[in-house]
Amino acid sequence: MAAKAKYDNESISALKGPDRVRKRPAVIFGSDGLEGCEHAVFEILSNSIDEAREGYGKVIHVTRYLDHSIEVEDFGRGIPVDYNEREKRYNWELIFCELYAGGKYNNDTGENYEFSLGLNGLGACATQYSSAYMDVTVWRDGYKYTLHFEKGALVGKMGKEPATTKRTGTIHHWLPDLEVFTDIQIPVEYYTDILRRQAVVNAGLKFVFRNEVAPGKFDKTEFLYENGIRDYITEVVGEAALTPIQAISAERRGRDRADRPEYKLLIHAAFCFSNTIAMAEYYHNSSWLEYGGAPATAVKNGFVYAIDAYMRQNGKYSKGESRISAADVFDCLVIVTNCFSTQTSYENQTKKAITNKFIQDAMTEFFRAQLEIYFIENRADADKIVAQVLVNKRSREQAESTRQNLKKKLAGSVDISNRVQKFVDCRTRDVNRRELYIVEGDSALGSCKLGRDAEFQAIIPVRGKILNCLKSDFDKIFKNEIITDLIKVLACGVETKKHAKDLANFDIDALRWNKVIICTDADVDGFHIRTQILAMLYRLVPSLIEKGFVYIAESPLFEIVTKDETYFAYNEREKTEILKMLGGKRYTLSRSKGLGENEPEMMWKTTMNPASRRLIRVMPEDVLRTAEIFDLLLGDNLAGRKEYIAANGSLYLDLADIS
Repeated sequence: MAAKAKYDNESISALKGPDRVRKRPAVIFGSDGLEGCEHAVFEILSNSIDEAREGYGKVIHVTRYLDHSIEVEDFGRGIPVDYNEREKRYNWELIFCELYAGGKYNNDTGENYEFSLGLNGLGACATQYSSAYMDVTVWRDGYKYTLHFEKGALVGKMGKEPATTKRTGTIHHWLPDLEVFTDIQIPVEYYTDILRRQAVVNAGLKFVFRNEVAPGKFDKTEFLYENGIRDYITEVVGEAALTPIQAISAERRGRDRADRPEYKLLIHAAFCFSNTIAMAEYYHNSSWLEYGGAPATAVKNGFVYAIDAYMRQNGKYSKGESRISAADVFDCLVIVTNCFSTQTSYENQTKKAITNKFIQDAMTEFFRAQLEIYFIENRADADKIVAQVLVNKRSREQAESTRQNLKKKLAGSVDISNRVQKFVDCRTRDVNRRELYIVEGDSALGSCKLGRDAEFQAIIPVRGKILNCLKSDFDKIFKNEIITDLIKVLACGVETKKHAKDLANFDIDALRWNKVIICTDADVDGFHIRTQILAMLYRLVPSLIEKGFVYIAESPLFEIVTKDETYFAYNEREKTEILKMLGGKRYTLSRSKGLGENEPEMMWKTTMNPASRRLIRVMPEDVLRTAEIFDLLLGDNLAGRKEYIAANGSLYLDLADIS
């Protein structure tokens, strides 16, 4: 085995140039998979939208080619790419080869862009760095400029020639690099969704989408909402509106903290109520806030407060009746907010939520005041809204009462995972996507939590070696906190006639997970813990194994580091193949660390990324034979176990730590 690598002052290095993105795309784009590739498209599109919003260009063309390359064309002023006297460099270098360089840092002064989507000076450069190639064509100042990049570097020189047309604008044509992203096949649905949303929040701006369906043949779709969000709500609600659509707007100035600069906020919202349709969408500087943040909280606080106040003032509650909740309001509310600010605090670079305190407070006050006026001036509408909210509330309470009664009959709730210590849930409620990782210890919990995709991957740690469920009686099993926590999180109950308190009768349809993945270290202790977990599942919920819900996540045994790349080998054969492939290259070979010592990026790449991880489905064809092996290895038959180890132990010597 090669000597362990030194860790000294020379061990610290910094990624430079394109490697800052190419080796860590998830840091910029939120993912190295398809979602990250899609976000790169949005970054380029955002720059064109910013130009149009400033009044330069009314049409944006987006083309999806058969080879998975993308083109975005606008008719704005054209990106300044010529020499910059102040910076003593060419602007093309600053924009396409320098992270955090751009023309949108002085928004509050109105220098170039008052409200911008592309805020951080990352998008154009990061997208260029992550592309197999990018061609940029700019018409500006009477010239046509051309640039050709490959894998993050300019090839040749910038072309500059007199323009033969009076047009201005920019064309980006690029191919996302499969060396950077695991998937670049962006579906048509992504383009149509994002362009429709941008047309909604940019009134009067036309988006033309061309999809190449055969060489040189394109299907074309146009998106245009002349009146923006009001037209959109009209389209969504149709004849199902309970009240007329209200379009409201305001301008505010404020600051997030006393020592922070003041900035401008424009609030636009359109809403109505319906007894059949519910929808809430939030946009900020044209970016769809999938997770909402400040605007979502403001709508909740403002609408619940105003409706509750009207109900109390007008005696709409029955005596002793509880107050309405946000769910009661949102079940009949159709609302789109479309706000702009000169300073924005996004939750991260993917811009799916904003966190500005001033924006939240200003929008909350705005909705409260506007609704109070609306209810005074339109009492008939207010009474319709209140009646529907009360229907929602009383239906919810009745359903909750029924659920609680059913819960008692089943001797416990299956939805009590929120009371399990250190359990980390995922966001999606779609059971077909949800994955539960059962990991070894609190240290592994930390690295897996940082390395996972929080949208669909949840984690629960197992603290130490759990009880041997094949040797223990049920009283002892159900007193074990680790086991009962696992069963509670699974939420499907147990398949035994004798249950513990809070554990329901078994119901496979109540299982909250599409995959239950056991993830332990690739060492003797890890294998032991994995076996104990499998034994528990076999004893208490064998149907999960029989129906293929249980998986084992393979962890790499070896880490092979070269100057340019890190390789992972999951067994001796793969290690030999990688070393053979490397030939005479220098490398460092080491046993892979425990899960808790791994960097989050490594955890994602080797264990959690659906595109690159290795899962073994635990799907016994003969359950009886599985029971016999479990009983032999974990049961009371000591003589039989010794005989089995004597006969077969040599097959497992490579799993033992004998170094």
